[in-house]
Amino acid sequence: MTELITAVDAVDVRFPTSLELDGSDAMNPEPDYSAAYVTLRTSEGAEGHGLAFTVGRGNEVEVAAVRALAPLVVGLPVDDVLADLGAFSRRLTGDSQLRWLGPEKGAIHMAAAAIVNAVWDLYGRREGKPVWQLLAELSPERLVDLVDFRYLEDALTRDEALDILRRAEPGRAERTAHLLRHGYPAYTTTPGWLGYDDEKLVRLSKEAVSDGFTQIKLKVGADPGDDVRRLRLAREAVGPDIRIAVDANQAWGVRQAIDWMTPLLPYDPYWIEEPTSPDDILGHAAIRRAIAPVKVATGEHTHNQVMFKQLLQAGALDILQLDASRTAGVTENVAILLLAAKFGVPVCPHAGGVGLCEMVQHLAMFDYVAVSGTTEDRVIEYVDHLHEHFTDPVRIRDGHYLAPTAPGISAELHPESVAAHRFPDGPVWNRQATA
Repeated sequence: MTELITAVDAVDVRFPTSLELDGSDAMNPEPDYSAAYVTLRTSEGAEGHGLAFTVGRGNEVEVAAVRALAPLVVGLPVDDVLADLGAFSRRLTGDSQLRWLGPEKGAIHMAAAAIVNAVWDLYGRREGKPVWQLLAELSPERLVDLVDFRYLEDALTRDEALDILRRAEPGRAERTAHLLRHGYPAYTTTPGWLGYDDEKLVRLSKEAVSDGFTQIKLKVGADPGDDVRRLRLAREAVGPDIRIAVDANQAWGVRQAIDWMTPLLPYDPYWIEEPTSPDDILGHAAIRRAIAPVKVATGEHTHNQVMFKQLLQAGALDILQLDASRTAGVTENVAILLLAAKFGVPVCPHAGGVGLCEMVQHLAMFDYVAVSGTTEDRVIEYVDHLHEHFTDPVRIRDGHYLAPTAPGISAELHPESVAAHRFPDGPVWNRQATA
């Protein structure tokens, strides 16, 4: 009997991180880390899990976007979907009516990511493999079939993508073994949230170094004097050999970004992240030219593979920060990883949000094993928040992500966590309403 997708359930799940100012930055001073949490169900009782990350208000819009896409998915044969995941992704991102709300950006595109990632989770569970390994064992031909080259061919052709993957193919087994033994390098944003006081910043910075991290990140962009003081304190706490990245979260205009960075330069910032509007490709390029050798990093709010293509073509970034749920999930991120490899730009994924560490580790590890073949100058962001709510949480040892071994994409939440944090009627939010 043919196995069919029978349901795409979406739940509004929110965590009150604003109470401790976890996740606070110049543009998001009091975020409540949230997820439009998706469970895909089949007629044989199988499940796949994915999510789209938001920061509180508006998460209900993301849930509605998932539900708007669900009729395109329910009733499809599972074998047909898994046989052509590129076509499945294009079915969601290319719908003639829903596409009008994007195209390929915003809430609908992120909803597509949640569903696409849930399908990859289902695929990994069916094969008994974590998604990074599942991807890394696909043939180069199967991988390029995932990519929609329509808007990319002026920067990356199918043949060039095949060449990249084929060059990496001979070392896959060796790199897999190395990954399983040593893990993948990480950096931590945990010390640097903007709402933390100086004592907490210094204490967590020192703890990060003792835990084996060789890079930390600080949020900047609210007050220039505070930024100088906080960066000076962090540098004194960690010493000269630890990289410190800074992140403005889009707070500045182009000239403002250049001027604001100047007094921070004596403290040796490694990169400035999202220095201006994420849509301003030429602005990023101008900032990069002006503040070199400080690197420019961006990508967590980059809408799609076309924008990444243009950022690379314009020489607008030094570090590409893809996100597991901003673009259309695993499938589109394969294209973005191939673009980065073509241009020789390191990928350091964004993971500042609930479930993002869990999901994006699979993309970086696939990149190491089967695409770029290196971890040089590459780190995955790590934040020490909310992992206890996942059935397969990230594991960190000596500043490295340990490779997940459980099947799927690590996005499944514990049922009791969903029940407790369901908005607005879960007991956590009922308590907040009566406090």
